[in-house]
Parts: sequence; structure tokens; C-alpha cells
Amino acid sequence: MLTTHAPPTAAPVTRRAAATLPAAAPQPGERGHLQHALVSAIRTRHYSRRTEQAYWHWTRQYVLWAGKRHPVDMGAPEIGQFLTHLATDRNISASTQRQALAALLFLYREALQIELPWVDNIVRAKQPQRIPVVLTQDEVRRLWDQIPAASRRGLVLRLLYGAGLRLMEALRLRVQDVDFGTGSITVRQGKGGKDRTVMLPQTLRAPLQAVLRQREQWHSVDLARGMVDVELPHALHRKYPQAPREWRWQWIFATEDYCTCPTTGVIRRHHLHEDAIQRLMAKAVRQAGIAKRATPHTLRHSFATHLLQAGYDIRTIQELLGHADVETTMIYTHVLPASQGGEGVRSPLDTFA
Repeated sequence: MLTTHAPPTAAPVTRRAAATLPAAAPQPGERGHLQHALVSAIRTRHYSRRTEQAYWHWTRQYVLWAGKRHPVDMGAPEIGQFLTHLATDRNISASTQRQALAALLFLYREALQIELPWVDNIVRAKQPQRIPVVLTQDEVRRLWDQIPAASRRGLVLRLLYGAGLRLMEALRLRVQDVDFGTGSITVRQGKGGKDRTVMLPQTLRAPLQAVLRQREQWHSVDLARGMVDVELPHALHRKYPQAPREWRWQWIFATEDYCTCPTTGVIRRHHLHEDAIQRLMAKAVRQAGIAKRATPHTLRHSFATHLLQAGYDIRTIQELLGHADVETTMIYTHVLPASQGGEGVRSPLDTFA
């Protein structure tokens, strides 16, 4: 949880706080420091922060369910019973059950370095094939009527639909990622650690330039106060100590106030929190009278589906979405008949009309 602070007038913050994790890494299988072992293994492999949070959540749930027994004292029977508990007592979905299993397998194999010869005997929940929720173009228009075009949070939502971005990809855009000359946006470190280039919607050029002008003013204020700083990927701040002060590295959608980084304790501007975007989307959906379970990610689904309707080929859409496998993109072809109002296949009932 980020703690916000009003812009201070005190002395500049020039030293980074030490990380909250212990400095000494525990030996594989050592009791205690379980979180350290797991987080170290995850960060060594450059997994996302969301993966880190999810894997620690399920590790903690597993230990608490087992009466705080250490994972080295448990094995396949306990993992199987825990997964059964999640499915029967807590009624979780198959995808959540598979995530819990992935977290525990990573804990044993990578964090504790314990071989799992019994892993094949663990029953995996079958992942159901879900058709994504998609808005029609008319519903998208009604949605924009409820969201001011000049709003920074509204601009984030428009980028999800206009460029097919994921929510965190949009929130983590930096100044250098937008090229107005070529009309493109570079998404860095997307899902799977992949970079990709997408289009910059023409209708968003002027609002985005306005946001950048305001952001540059904030940057000048931060420089004057000695408060300019930004989180950099991996350990770039060690290699380039002045990079956090440079304009090109700053978040585009930064917070109005300073925040305390929960990992390092550094006080600086963070990017906008996803909760604010999700609340704005939920409010706009209600006000627009859209009777669908639409979230910010629904706009990305709608982007892909509407491109298919416009005649773009599946491979192009795959590249824009950043999917590793075209099979993932093919799910949108299942949405087309309904979203096209039945133009593809005519119901036999309609022959009697």
C-alpha cells in the first residue's frame, strides 16, 4: 500500500532507503525467512511484481492452512489436500486453483530447491475456456460520454481501447515511450517481459501532449525541491545514478502527490494506482446503462474484437496485443458472430420471418 504525502518544503531526499528484506539470504530449506527465499528466487528470474505478490499470498495461505508448519515438512499429500480445500471449502475458480498450484511448485522447486518427484500425481484443475466480455462500438461511445476527455484517468482508459494496452502497461508508460513523430507507443516489459510497439491513436495526441505539459511542470517543481526520483527497471539506478532525475524516465501518469515506496521507503511520485482507474470504469459503466460485467480489461478485448470486425488479420492483432501464441488471440474469433449481430451465420428461425 502506497502512503501519499503532500508536496513537502523540507530538505531534499538524496539517499535511498535500504530494502526491507534481510540482507543475508537463507540456505535452501532453512526454517524461517521463507518470504525472503521466495522473493529472492522470483526477483532473480525477473518475474513481475504481481507474480511476486500472488506467489507469496498462496505460500502464506498454504502455511496458515497447515497450522504454520514449514513447507519442508510437507509434500504432495498436503498440497493436494490444500488444493481440495480451496476448491470445496472456498469454492475458488479453476484458474485461481492453478495459480495456487504454480505458486507452491515454484516455492519447492526454485525457492527451497527441493526436487518434486511426486508432482505428476497432483491433480490439476481443468482450465475452462471463457469467452471474453466485449463492448459494442455503441456501448463504447456511451462509455466515453460518461468520462471527460481531458481527465488523466479517462485518458488511461482510452489508451486501453485505442491501443489495446493492459491496464498496468498504460499506467507504467514513461515519457520516452511515446513517439509523436512516428505515431507509436512502445510498451516495455509487458507480460512475459516482452517489448512491443503499438499505434498512438490520432484522437489522443492532443490530450496526451496536454498531460505531458502538465507533467513537465511537476518535474521542474520536483527538481527545484530535490524530490525528483523514479523507480527504474532492475538495477539501472546503480549503473546510471542520474537517470532517475532525467525527464525521459518519468512516469507519464504520475500521482499528484508524493508517495512512500513500500519496498525501499523512498518518497517520490509513483504512477497512478490501478484502483482509481477501475473505480472510474465501474462508475462509467453504471452511468452508461451497460448491463455487462465490464472492467478496464474489457476495453482491450473490445479493441481486438473491433479490429477483427474491421477486417484486420489475426497475426497483426496478435502482434499488437503482445500474445506469444496465436491461439490466445483466436479466442476473439468466437466473439465475432454475436458481436456482428448474427451477420456471419443466419439463424434458421429467421427464415420464417
